[in-house]
Amino acid sequence: METTRHHTATVYVVSDGAVALHEHPKLGIRIPPGGHLDRDELPHECGLREVREETGLEPTLVDDTEPVPAPAGETLPSPRHTMLYDIDVREDGSVAHQHVDHVFFAAAETREIDPAAGEAPASVWDWYTAAELRDNEIDADTVQIGVEAIETVAAATE
Repeated sequence: METTRHHTATVYVVSDGAVALHEHPKLGIRIPPGGHLDRDELPHECGLREVREETGLEPTLVDDTEPVPAPAGETLPSPRHTMLYDIDVREDGSVAHQHVDHVFFAAAETREIDPAAGEAPASVWDWYTAAELRDNEIDADTVQIGVEAIETVAAATE
């Protein structure tokens, strides 16, 4: 059977040494902002759009991708991680739907969450330091990448 794959982008947004997470209503887990790429979007553009929509924050991508001189092209920001997540698994154990998730890191100047109309309210968002990520019941991948994001953003903004 065929597996449907969608490309998504996620951004771990860091402000003042903490990362923003919310509880996903369907999955029941805490995750950073993100979503599906629109047909005309690049992964980093999608991630930044999702942050603005879901949180109202104006993120600054932390990107250290080495530029490549290309007369007819440009170097795009490289994701910090590219993850493959099973979304729907059939009764026989085969995977029906997966997300290819492009994970980026970004800095925000404030922790003031103000979602766009139609998005989940600000009250579903919390900020987690590295210690708080480790001390809460948060999925291991979110903890590992969240701690890495905090450290990377701190190093980039020193």
